Amino acid sequence: MHIPDGFLDVKTAVATYAVSAAVIPAAMGRAKKTMKDKNIPFMASMASFVFVAQMINFPIAGGTSGHLLGNVLLSYLFGPWVSTMIMTVVITLQALLFGDGGITALGANILNMAIVANAAGYLVMRLCDRLKMSRNVTLFAASWFSVMLAALLASAEISFSGLISFKVAAASMLFWHGFIGIGEGLLTAVITSAILKARPDGREVPK
Repeated sequence: MHIPDGFLDVKTAVATYAVSAAVIPAAMGRAKKTMKDKNIPFMASMASFVFVAQMINFPIAGGTSGHLLGNVLLSYLFGPWVSTMIMTVVITLQALLFGDGGITALGANILNMAIVANAAGYLVMRLCDRLKMSRNVTLFAASWFSVMLAALLASAEISFSGLISFKVAAASMLFWHGFIGIGEGLLTAVITSAILKARPDGREVPK
């Protein structure tokens, strides 16, 4: 799902950078208000886990990649603003240190995975809560939807850049990410249950 350098034209790269640059400072400001000092070590450990999980990539769609996201796990435990902050740091470090995602495409990758997919996953969780769905079903649905939306956005950006048609890009990205989303949903439910069993106070945000 990380878009490499050379896949986006100038207008798409600039537009996604501009949107991300406008949203991230506001998100980080909100995150600082909801963060609790006692949770910082826990947040750091979860950020490390997501960093490693995202580094396991599956090549697809002619140079892009598929991988787990982890944003719903973070959003469930710490809230959407902290999740956006952590995801932004993770995606940026991956690009700068390991070349996982291009520097020119960093704005798009942050927009897709740290902002839009994160917000969508959180909204699905809220909807499932209102419908009185179980925690595992909620986490699975939110995780799958967030992965698919991020893949769809990446397909659209690549298509807008004229590299490949949207139909071809979306068909490949959504097909593979449909399976990745299932894996992400199952892992998110299992990992969340294990965390809350080990430390019942691990979740600091209200439903």
